[in-house]
Amino acid sequence: MLKKILIGLGLIFVVLQFFRPEKNISNDMTHDISTAYEIPEDVNHLLKVSCNDCHSNNTEYPWYANVQPVAWWLNDHVADGKRHLNFSTFTKLPIAVQNHKLEETIEMVEEKEMPLASYTNFGLHSEANLTDEQREKIIHWAKVQMEQLKNNYPADSLIMKRKKK
Repeated sequence: MLKKILIGLGLIFVVLQFFRPEKNISNDMTHDISTAYEIPEDVNHLLKVSCNDCHSNNTEYPWYANVQPVAWWLNDHVADGKRHLNFSTFTKLPIAVQNHKLEETIEMVEEKEMPLASYTNFGLHSEANLTDEQREKIIHWAKVQMEQLKNNYPADSLIMKRKKK
């Protein structure tokens, strides 16, 4: 009986391998944050290794992303990350939202909520595990960008409008 169950589970596992989510791979830089905001090379590197896999349209997939059901879990994780912040479509957002997203970036990095522990644990993405100095570089960069927005746009255009109920 146990042998039949294991064979059945093995067959299900094999069949699952034929159902894969679409990969998040695009080189379209039309609305990328880098088209409107100056990003120093060191900060760009930190964003690339710590943020872009989940917060851009160009994920660098690890080997285990080819195994189901892990690929579905990663796909959901990336889709959720992009729903909150997508650097690849950043400049399509209204300027107030861009300002708010920079503010959220500061908050999430300061409070060590990003990158997620599930991303940096187990040594799989060790380069994404930011030091305090690296966190400070990202925070400083985002604050400078917010200051630039403040200097170039009317104050009321940088405030998110409340949604009407």
